Parts: sequence; C-alpha cells; structure tokens
Amino acid sequence: MKDPRAAIAIGPRIVASGGFDMLYREGMGLIEQVASYLDGDGRGDARILSREASFLYATESMRLTTRLMQLASWLLLQRAVNEGEITKENARSEKEKVKFSATPSERGGPGYDQLPEVLRDYIDKGDRLFDRVMQFDTLERGKMPELDPGTANGIADQLARLKAAFGRA
Repeated sequence: MKDPRAAIAIGPRIVASGGFDMLYREGMGLIEQVASYLDGDGRGDARILSREASFLYATESMRLTTRLMQLASWLLLQRAVNEGEITKENARSEKEKVKFSATPSERGGPGYDQLPEVLRDYIDKGDRLFDRVMQFDTLERGKMPELDPGTANGIADQLARLKAAFGRA
C-alpha cells in the first residue's frame, strides 16, 4: 500500500505539459534562426572580422551549432515520449547517448567583443535554452533542480522552480 503522505512527482507532469511545448517551439525556432543567420548574414559578418575574431567566430559558431543539435536531439526524443511514440525508458537510453559536449562556459577572451552582436545574442539564447533543457531533464527524471541552500526559503523556492520549469526565470 502506498504511503498517503508520499510526495507526488510533478516533474514528469510538467515535462509533459504545455511548458514543454513552449520550450520545444522556442528551441526549434532558435535552431532555424541560427542556421539562417550562419548561412546568410553571418557569412558577411564573418568576412569583415579581424583574423583573431574570425577564428573565434568559427569556433563559437561551431560550438553553438553543436550545442543546438544536441538540444534538438533531446527535444525530439522528449516530444516522441510526450506523443506516445516511444517509451520513457527508450528515450532515457537514447538521451544517455547525447553527450552535451559543447556546454556553456565562460565567455570572453581576446576578440570576443569583436564578434557580431547577433552571434553573441544567439550564443546567449543557446546557453539559456541549454539551462532550461537541463532543468526539464532533471524534472523528467523525477528530481528537483538543486537550489543554493543559502537562499532557500519555502514559497520563494517553489516559485523559482516553477518559473524555471516554465522558462520565465
């Protein structure tokens, strides 16, 4: 018999809700925007950069593209689960194969501020999307995102978690 006081795992319900649909649309939209930029205006922007900034542009655009493709894989797997096309177990197995190798890291360094503002904005959006997907992944696994114990406070923590889960943080 189940313990009536046991906590209910809301993470999987949040992941299967409209919050995921919004994240999915945002993620796929960002992928399209970045691809369009890199294949279009980004080529022109890259041509006018200094040698140092041009090398950094190539590096950062490759990292961004890699990160977005890894995120797309996660989003597509989660959507397949939500639509009943595959089981959670199959999706978890496939998600384990997706290694987020191009995770956000410290930005900056020589030439970074010479990068086109559009690319830097896409990098920031990609980093925020990555953080949200990692929060959803944590929730989907039935865990709660870790919070800083120094700032822990009942209602505020719950509101912060809900905002993070629904992408309004």
